[in-house]
Amino acid sequence: MEKHFHHIGLPTAERQEGESYVADTRVWVTRPENHPYRIEFLRFEADSPVTGPIRDLPHVAFRVDDMAAALKGEEVILEPFSPMPGLTVAFFLKDGAVFEYMKFEGGATEFSDLPEEG
Repeated sequence: MEKHFHHIGLPTAERQEGESYVADTRVWVTRPENHPYRIEFLRFEADSPVTGPIRDLPHVAFRVDDMAAALKGEEVILEPFSPMPGLTVAFFLKDGAVFEYMKFEGGATEFSDLPEEG
């Protein structure tokens, strides 16, 4: 299974320039491709359904081609979902750390490669 580093996600309580809203999870996120160190900031609404380690700890994200194969044997803490068209993500816990797998569709490798919603 081939994996490619994508970003490091950091929870924050502070508004960030250029953040976008993900309605399903009620979280504001920035685009890691716009940060020189591939950092994504996540600012959770008080009523976000996301709880536990994803909300409390940083995470490391990797692009994968096969989500099901990548997650096999992992302790999944947020099942695969689509935060935007063309992208599926899932989170798992391993050795006390949070990891994210991202499956882009249509040759996309960045958020900016994905089609606009609407």
